[in-house]
Amino acid sequence: MKTKSIFLSVTLIAIMTVGAKAQGFQFGIKGGANIVQEQGRSFDQGFRFGYSLGGFATIKINKTWGIQPELLWNEYSTRTADIPNQVYTDLGTNQNISLNYLSAPVLLSFSPTKIISLLAGPQFGILINQNESVAQNTKEAFKKGDLSIVAGAQLNLGWVKLGARYYKQLNNTDNLGNVDTWTTQGFQAYVGVRIL
Repeated sequence: MKTKSIFLSVTLIAIMTVGAKAQGFQFGIKGGANIVQEQGRSFDQGFRFGYSLGGFATIKINKTWGIQPELLWNEYSTRTADIPNQVYTDLGTNQNISLNYLSAPVLLSFSPTKIISLLAGPQFGILINQNESVAQNTKEAFKKGDLSIVAGAQLNLGWVKLGARYYKQLNNTDNLGNVDTWTTQGFQAYVGVRIL
């Protein structure tokens, strides 16, 4: 009985895999670097490095169009402004800030050739944690939700995908009040490996 259950499970997985391939479905993992600027008077205006790790799927509608949903762990790094009490007295000055987001881009894919894909769409994010030194007296300086617009290009080299994209946050993430507007913009470069 146990052998039959295992055989049935393996058969179903094989059938789903073949069916997914026939419909133009791909799945893989990806990782790369974020180069981010936190905009607002509370922060310095430099770009800082972070990382990105996660997975992606590609669902082909036809030879040219498709959808590429992803689930990513994104680290965004910044630093508070060096002018004392520039905006908020309790935010602190010259502090390094690390924000970790669980991001879900849902991108429309246009492939004029087999090797190139142009991607664009929304990205939804949830703030997972922020370092404790973000604010001396305020532990939740940033709003928990994030909405961005993403656009970029990707090279499809067999099992390997190389890409670069720009993203711009659309909502204000300042959770301390209405004195300042905080938004993030940045670039992401990545390498992906197709598994399925």
